[in-house]
Amino acid sequence: MRNSILKFVLAASLILNISILATAGYMYYKQADYWVSPFGAKMKKDRFLFEELSLKPEQLKIMREKAKGFRAEIDRRRKEIAEKRLTLLNLMREDIPDKKAINTTISDISRMQEDMQRLVATHILEEKATLDKDQQKKFLNLIQNAMTKEDR
Repeated sequence: MRNSILKFVLAASLILNISILATAGYMYYKQADYWVSPFGAKMKKDRFLFEELSLKPEQLKIMREKAKGFRAEIDRRRKEIAEKRLTLLNLMREDIPDKKAINTTISDISRMQEDMQRLVATHILEEKATLDKDQQKKFLNLIQNAMTKEDR
């Protein structure tokens, strides 16, 4: 009787662990399909915000090429900022925190975020330059909508 209870508990535990691993793997897989734009919009990695515009094929090609490089650069910078935030957290964990090092790290994070914001603004202006007046207005409206979406 005792052996059968142990076998049942072991089997239940095994099923639970497998289901948790499967769920975690599925969530990771689904998350890898998405990218969060600098404007806060979550979209499929193969989709771009400007695709909602009525673009000419040559405009679409130019904007897509620029956007691919831009995404890679933004992802790289986001990773650097995340690493710097981890450094900040580790500095705060110390028994006697070095306030100067903490302030320097905060300044570094602020500078990095400012640089990234400049990159975003430059990218928007470059993309905008490839559009006609109507498209420019729609493009900036798309960005505004993505930035102000409540359900991020």
